[in-house]
Amino acid sequence: MEPCIFAKGSQEANSLRLSDTRLRPGGQPCRSVCMLRFKPSVFFFVGEFNVLFIIADDLRPTLGCYSDPVVKSPNIDQLASRSTVFYNAYAQQAVCGPSRTSFLTSRRPDTTKLYDFNSYWRVSAGNYTTLPQYFKANGYTTLSVGKVFHPGIASNHTDDYPYSWSVPPYHPPSFSYEKRKVCKNKDGTLHSNLLCPVNVSEMPLRTLPDLENAEEAIRLLKQMKESPFFLAVGFYKPHIPFRIPQEYLKLYPIENMTLAPDPDVPKKLPDVAYNPWTDIREREDVKALNLSFPYGPIPKDFQLRIRQHYFASVSYMDAQVGRVLQALDDLDLSKKTIVAFTSDHGWSLGEHGEWAKYSNFDVATRVPLIVYKPGVTSPLPRPGEKTFSYVDVFENTQEQFGKGYKVHSMVELVDVFPTLASMAGLPLLHHCPVPSFKVQLCTEGFSLARILGRQEWTIKHQSYAYSQYPRPSDTIQQNSDLPNLADIRVMGYSLRSNDYRYTLWVSFDPVHFLANLTDIHAGELYILSEDPGQDNNIFDEFTRALLKCGCSILLLN
Repeated sequence: MEPCIFAKGSQEANSLRLSDTRLRPGGQPCRSVCMLRFKPSVFFFVGEFNVLFIIADDLRPTLGCYSDPVVKSPNIDQLASRSTVFYNAYAQQAVCGPSRTSFLTSRRPDTTKLYDFNSYWRVSAGNYTTLPQYFKANGYTTLSVGKVFHPGIASNHTDDYPYSWSVPPYHPPSFSYEKRKVCKNKDGTLHSNLLCPVNVSEMPLRTLPDLENAEEAIRLLKQMKESPFFLAVGFYKPHIPFRIPQEYLKLYPIENMTLAPDPDVPKKLPDVAYNPWTDIREREDVKALNLSFPYGPIPKDFQLRIRQHYFASVSYMDAQVGRVLQALDDLDLSKKTIVAFTSDHGWSLGEHGEWAKYSNFDVATRVPLIVYKPGVTSPLPRPGEKTFSYVDVFENTQEQFGKGYKVHSMVELVDVFPTLASMAGLPLLHHCPVPSFKVQLCTEGFSLARILGRQEWTIKHQSYAYSQYPRPSDTIQQNSDLPNLADIRVMGYSLRSNDYRYTLWVSFDPVHFLANLTDIHAGELYILSEDPGQDNNIFDEFTRALLKCGCSILLLN
């Protein structure tokens, strides 16, 4: 029997109910069970699979495995070829802190009460069990590298240690220089720019954060290869600034770059829905453009350079993912480690005249979600066979991989927690009641584990994905991108199906955390078969038709 690692008296363990912990999903007994008697009696599980959870920052599905024709991402593509690839995965809010708190607790922003970066869910909402905390309570050593929780107040200035992690999380020392004046202009002067290709050897500490993250992740894998682990690795790229090794720009010659297919602000887009990309404007090279607020626009040649640097940042991040995945092979771990890859949200690259995240559009809310389980999504590797050989993007740009198992149903990031727990054989999570502020352990998502390895599987219960975004006003303001809680007056609730995206902007009371669904400020409706880019808002026509037929209640339903 495998050893059971247990921190005596842990609150999260006590929250597990005996009736939840006897069988795996499907009624199969667990491979190893440890039982300790104290108040109350609880079984503790150590699953047969480790978990490697990789999180990118600001990554939309601009990857080869998502049929992107430009981006070179051979290592993630290789992972996808051995995985189930969810083509329609959506974040619950398109900004870092709220999204990460949401998927790490499997609760939506209205339940975490976090819409900005300025509160800690255990204090402001409820003492919710997190994804790593659940694995820790079930005998795993849980480890964090890089940006997993959003740092600062949103994770209690500790990345939720010691609740979620067995040891203090690792943060790369070189990250402290991320916003410093380290970007060299042509005249040799240093600036804090948006576009920041660098010679790594000239950087402070002669390295970059994601290089350090990969090295630390590999070190921990070597250390933990004989023990059950849950390792979360949060890469910082392609988040701005685009401080990356300069050689990655060579993969994307500027003469090959194109503008977004819909670079203009849609004529019928409500002001409240627009993101004025304030964080972009604060960078020195963008300030020098002397852009008007709120629409700009950014000069076309600079737009091309932003897109070039974003794509290069993705390839740089992909290389670091490849290094970590190769370590699984080198340590003979790929046959007993679940791998999940995703991002906290997407990033606009000029679509709708917008940049960055901070909206309910697909370009801001849609994320990659790739899940690998050995023996399920691909055959177990034979002795000596490599599963994740490192692919050098500069030498193997033409290498092609299969697309893996494809799932086109709507899924959400709140599904990640129950999915990974189920895949590892941990007790099933109950679905949250409404309200659930006093319930420590439950999920507002669904486990996707049963569909892994099934081609073109349809998830019957999951017809929609839900996202939301707050605004301080109906009109565009400097803080429209990221209002503090006290300033929120409007909330945009958005529903995405295979056929349409439907968004209602309604009044919001930030004191009582209440939305008034009958006080509609604006709406958006995009029919995706005719308008895949979400540029033609037909909400007003739809509303007039409903009012004419006396069916206005359908607006809320």
